[in-house]
Amino acid sequence: MNKKSSSPKSERILDVAEELFAMHGYDGVTLRQIATGAGVDVALASYHFGKKMDLFNAVFARRAGELNESRLSALRQCQERAGKKGPTVEQIIEAFLRPLEIAQETGDEGWTNYLALIAYVNNSPYWGEKMMSKLFDKLVLEFIAALRTALPDARDEDLYWCYHNLSGALTLTLAQTGRIDKLSGGKCRSSDFQAAYDHMIPFTAAGFRKVCGGKGKG
Repeated sequence: MNKKSSSPKSERILDVAEELFAMHGYDGVTLRQIATGAGVDVALASYHFGKKMDLFNAVFARRAGELNESRLSALRQCQERAGKKGPTVEQIIEAFLRPLEIAQETGDEGWTNYLALIAYVNNSPYWGEKMMSKLFDKLVLEFIAALRTALPDARDEDLYWCYHNLSGALTLTLAQTGRIDKLSGGKCRSSDFQAAYDHMIPFTAAGFRKVCGGKGKG
């Protein structure tokens, strides 16, 4: 984000862009639509952020630091509590996921839109490599290192494939497509974040142990 982007108007532009990009994707939104939604001229949006691509990058980067910090803090806390024996696979995965649940449950539409945008980017062969890697790979590698300690018999390729599957389940949860609502006849709701993570944590932990060999720390 450039130095011109710290005013209330620029924040409004970011908020509107975040919502529209999350709903329609990058190609489904124009800079004019964003400016209109924010109640500003296109020229002002361009002045603050440049081209649409620059604005898209600014939107995606805006909350990444805070999200990464909360997840890394959760990991460090569970490592400190575990002491020398180290955290279990479940505890590591919980530290990775629960901060997302907390963000979703704040009722802040901005976080809802941002996490839906993460799902869109993470599911795209074009955007995923360009944007997810830049902002989130360092954090993910911290968690994989922790999982490697909890699963000392694991091969690296198995850890990465297991993370790949965890990321896929997370992406679907963040997207809130509503499919599980219809499939379950209303027994499950895609907006029930606590239930989603309560199931995802033991499910993926069991997968890590099965694929990575040995019981790991349980």
